[in-house]
Amino acid sequence: MDELLQKIKAIEQEQRLRSERDFLSRYNTGKKKHKKQLAFHRSKKRNRWVFGGNRSGKTECGAAEAVWMARGNHPYRKNRREVFGWVVSPTAQVQRDVAQKKILRYLRPDWIADIVMTSGRKDAPMSGVIDQIYVKNVFGGTSVIGFKSADQGRERFQGSSLDFVWFDEEPPKEIYEECRMRVVDREGDIFGTMTPLKGLTFVYEEIYLNPKNDPQIWYEFMEWADNPYLSKKEITLLENTMDETTLQSRRFGRFCTREGLVYPEFDESVHVIPPFDIPPEWQDTITIDPGLKNPLAALWCAVDFDGNVYVVSEHYVAGMGVDEHAEAIRRISERLGWKRDERGRISALIDSAADARTLNGMRSVTELFYERGILASPRVNKELFGGIAQVKSYLSRKNNLPDLYIFSNCTNLIREFKGYFWGSGEIPVKRDDHALDAIRYYLMTKPRSQRPDFVKTEIEKDKERRIRRLRRR
Repeated sequence: MDELLQKIKAIEQEQRLRSERDFLSRYNTGKKKHKKQLAFHRSKKRNRWVFGGNRSGKTECGAAEAVWMARGNHPYRKNRREVFGWVVSPTAQVQRDVAQKKILRYLRPDWIADIVMTSGRKDAPMSGVIDQIYVKNVFGGTSVIGFKSADQGRERFQGSSLDFVWFDEEPPKEIYEECRMRVVDREGDIFGTMTPLKGLTFVYEEIYLNPKNDPQIWYEFMEWADNPYLSKKEITLLENTMDETTLQSRRFGRFCTREGLVYPEFDESVHVIPPFDIPPEWQDTITIDPGLKNPLAALWCAVDFDGNVYVVSEHYVAGMGVDEHAEAIRRISERLGWKRDERGRISALIDSAADARTLNGMRSVTELFYERGILASPRVNKELFGGIAQVKSYLSRKNNLPDLYIFSNCTNLIREFKGYFWGSGEIPVKRDDHALDAIRYYLMTKPRSQRPDFVKTEIEKDKERRIRRLRRR
């Protein structure tokens, strides 16, 4: 009997030790949950990025994701019996001190089949540099987590077929492109966790702006306030040591130049909403920034009874003539059921530059649109700095709600908001601002709607319910 009791105690002690070491099973399961980490894990996209400030929790979710995939017990994805993935750090030292340390924390010792070291001893892997960890997969196979450092050069990233690559901090572009090739044949995943301290790099251009609208790209911003385990007192202490530009990167994980964003108020999680059928009485007008070689940007704007503006659709195309642009505007208007006058014509605002004669001296762009059923009025207020201030006022949140909402199908306007920076001489950089010019003309020309106290309709009540749901996301 004593021998049996000793065996039971030994088993209980082993179970207790395993439970204490099993950080993965306790990850994001307590009363305090990191909601943005969970959003990252739940996304089914194959190219996912977390842009986070220091100590926002970004590296934790990258490590947990890698271990879940290797173990074959990912709670939100289809699992595989044998997985091969890479963890890529800037240098071997950073690998040892950050990503490798996190991976070992989430890997229980009895889950590890073997460790191959680049330097150091495998019985003390925390103090050395790991080459590969062989992980016992829950389906009976063996997975491999390999470690790479970006300073090894592109050649060290060739040849392998991978199920995943985790970039802990931003890699050089050539290594990112090489790793994308490594996951193609296995339909694997790329995911990155980084603080954007290098400015407007290829990650900003290709992932954040996503100019090609790649449907597999997903990203999230994490800031200190998103981490439920970081105290407000500590946040205040950190804030007081940084200038505004550094704060944007290290707290909010935002891409910045030293000149800064023109519209830092723009928050995609707040201002961008899913499309819905707007009531006909909300329809206001179309606003156009004309272009032939440059893109012509046309935005369909609606205003609710509280003066909130909704950009519900866009036309954004370069290299087309007035005939083609007019046809596209009519086609989108038809799809939206957009209002017309008694003669079937569509009203719009347009940059006053469109009133100038074309090179052949015959007709202006405004006149050409008029002949094609687009009544484009050039009477817009084009004042730059007053317009920027007006746009900022609509983006700013009063009682946590802004006055400007953009439907998610308006991808070019969204991209331009994210990439509009101040240049030298305190003038915005004149690049990719066509849709921004159009919304600026509109907000400067159309007065805010005013309506006295009234009994709200069911449509208006539904709108408020939608906004409240957005706030809870």
